[in-house]
Amino acid sequence: MAKLQPVRGTHDLLGEEARAHIAIAETAREIAGRYCFGPVETPIFEFTDVFQRTLGDTSDIVTKEMYTFADKSGDSLTLRPEGTAGVARAFISGGMQNALPVKCFYHGPMFRHERPQKGRLRQFHQIGVELIGVAEPVGDVEVISMGADILDALGILPDTTLELNTLGDVESRTRYRDVLVEYFQDLRDTLSEDSRDRLERNPLRILDSKDSADREAVAGAPDFSDHLTDKAADFFGAVRQGLDDLGIGYRLNTRLVRGLDYYGHTAFEFTTNKLGAQGTVLAGGRYDGLIGTMGGPETPGVGWAAGVERLAMMLEEPAAAPRPVALMGLGEAGEREVLRLSRELRGAGLTVELIYKGGLKRGLKRADRIDAAAAVMIGDDELAKASATVRNLDSGEQQDVALAELKDHLAAYR
Repeated sequence: MAKLQPVRGTHDLLGEEARAHIAIAETAREIAGRYCFGPVETPIFEFTDVFQRTLGDTSDIVTKEMYTFADKSGDSLTLRPEGTAGVARAFISGGMQNALPVKCFYHGPMFRHERPQKGRLRQFHQIGVELIGVAEPVGDVEVISMGADILDALGILPDTTLELNTLGDVESRTRYRDVLVEYFQDLRDTLSEDSRDRLERNPLRILDSKDSADREAVAGAPDFSDHLTDKAADFFGAVRQGLDDLGIGYRLNTRLVRGLDYYGHTAFEFTTNKLGAQGTVLAGGRYDGLIGTMGGPETPGVGWAAGVERLAMMLEEPAAAPRPVALMGLGEAGEREVLRLSRELRGAGLTVELIYKGGLKRGLKRADRIDAAAAVMIGDDELAKASATVRNLDSGEQQDVALAELKDHLAAYR
C-alpha cells in the first residue's frame, strides 16, 4: 500500500503554523469588529454558475483552476475559488437588500487547481471583507484603512506597499478599451496566445499579464488616468484625499487592473518584496456591477481578500502557545483529584495539561517536554493535608499550597 500523503497542493496545518493561522484570523476578526463588520460564513461549494457569472468565462480561474464536479442529482457544483461571489450570492438569496449597508468579514479555505509553489496552494485560506450598499468613496477608504490596520496589528504593514489605481466608471472604461485595443492591435503578433485571446474579449487583462513579451508591450500602453471622465477623476481624488487624511501612504500603479466589467473605480493591493514572486498579500477593489450581474438589484460594493498562508510567512515570530500548568496525580486517589481540579482550573482561565499516566519522574519529563510553567503534584500525602505540591519549572522552587488556595496561587501562571 502506498504511503499516505496529503493530496498535491494541500498542506496539513500543525503546531506553530496552525497557531499562526488562528492568530491571523482572530486578529483580523477582532479589528473587523471594531469597524462593525460582522462574521459571515458561506458554503465551501456553490452552484458552478455562481462563479462563472462573477469570474468570467475567459478568466484563468474559470477555464483552468476551478474544482468543478457533478453531484448525484446532476447539478454542477464548484469548490469556492474565492469569497466575494459567495457573499454576493448570500446577499441576494438571504434577502439582505433591506438592511444596507451590509458589512461582512469572512475567513476560510478556498480551492484552485494551480501549480503548487511557496505561498500558493490548491487549498489555501483567505480572510476578507465586503462592504455592500455604499456608493461613496468613503467606503473604499474605510476598507483600505481596515486592511492597513490588520497588517499593522500583525506587524506586517512596514514591509508592504499600498498600490492604488482607478478603473473609472463605465464611460471611462469604454473610452479606454477603444484606445487600448487600437494600441495592442499594432503589437498583436508579439503578444502571447492568451493575450491575443484577451484582446478580443477583455483587453484590460493584458495589462496584468505575467508573460515577459506581454510585459514589454504593456510598458508603452496608454494610461487609464488619461481617459477618465470628470466624475471618475473626482471619485478617485476623494479616495486619495481620504487616505491622505488618515496618513495611509500609497503608490499609484496605472497597470493595476481588474479584468471584469463589474469592477470599477478603486483597485488596490498591498504588496511586498519579502515573498519573491508571490508579492501580493492583500488585494481588493470596488465592484458596483457584481450583484446586478448575478441577477440581484444594482447594488454598489467594495472589499478585499488576503491570503493567510502568505501573511503567515511574513510573521516575524511564530504565534506562541500559552505555557500550561501540568497536573499529576500520584496514585488512584490523586488521579481522581487532579481530574476534578483540571476542570476547575480551566474554568478559571488557566491552560492545563493533564498528565495521564506514569510516576513522578516520567510526569516531570512530560511537563518539561511541553514547556509547562509549573507542575502540580497530588498524591496520598498531599490529600491527607488537603494540599498540592507546586513546582515552578523555571526556578525549581517548590512549595505546598492548600487546595482551597490553589486556584489563586496558580493565577500567576495564567
